[in-house]
Amino acid sequence: MNERLKDVVRSKYNEIALQSKEQNQSSCCGSTCGCGDMDYTIMSDDYTEVKGYSKDADLGLGCGLPTEHAEISEGDTVIDLGSGAGNDAFVARSIVGESGRVIGLDFAGAMLTKAKNNVAKLGFTNVEFVKGDIEEMPFENDLADVIISNCVLNLVPDKEKAFSRMHSVIKPGGHFCVSDIVLSGDLPDALIKDAEMYAGCVSGSLQKEEYLGIIEKSGFKNIQIRKEKEIILPDEILSKYLSKEELAEFKAGDTGIYSITVFAVK
Repeated sequence: MNERLKDVVRSKYNEIALQSKEQNQSSCCGSTCGCGDMDYTIMSDDYTEVKGYSKDADLGLGCGLPTEHAEISEGDTVIDLGSGAGNDAFVARSIVGESGRVIGLDFAGAMLTKAKNNVAKLGFTNVEFVKGDIEEMPFENDLADVIISNCVLNLVPDKEKAFSRMHSVIKPGGHFCVSDIVLSGDLPDALIKDAEMYAGCVSGSLQKEEYLGIIEKSGFKNIQIRKEKEIILPDEILSKYLSKEELAEFKAGDTGIYSITVFAVK
């Protein structure tokens, strides 16, 4: 089951890597599920005024701005999990400077190709992108001062394994800052079972308290939610999966979908 979910995500994000940000914005949750021609930048934050921003690396796929809250310092080694085309990695690089190092990890080959092309165009020598699975990330222990991630860990089937591996890779006293999607209340079955909704960062999301509990269980301390915002899925998206009656019931219920930016220390 976990491998099937990974294959779904890998396939979808290889597809997305070949599209422009504008194409991604006209489809649900940054995927290509045919949600019409409207602009559905439902989750992403605006990076355009952020230092280090590279337009070519911005595919509009995030759900926060983790570097804003990550307390990155000059000279740090930063790992970006699910680095995509390099958007957050290049922002992090603008903070760590020439004396720091940024490593992006992704398992989608087309994304890695795009990121490597972007770093070659920018001429950075201290940013690299490597292929790997977050649950089995190919790094030595105690490597990173900071780990960042933007709307990716909710796509990882075994989140306990992912956070445990993060704890190993971060240096003692280091920390992570990730933006992710979490839930309050239960999603309708039609959304939970849909592969597109999984790849779109919705159906694979955990309850907020469960998500935070996994972080604590992995050994992290000083767990803080630095930012939280509600995500409203437009009716045009929901109606692809729910009947009129189901849609009305969902909107009248108490289920919430939230982007949270979480900070925690090893």
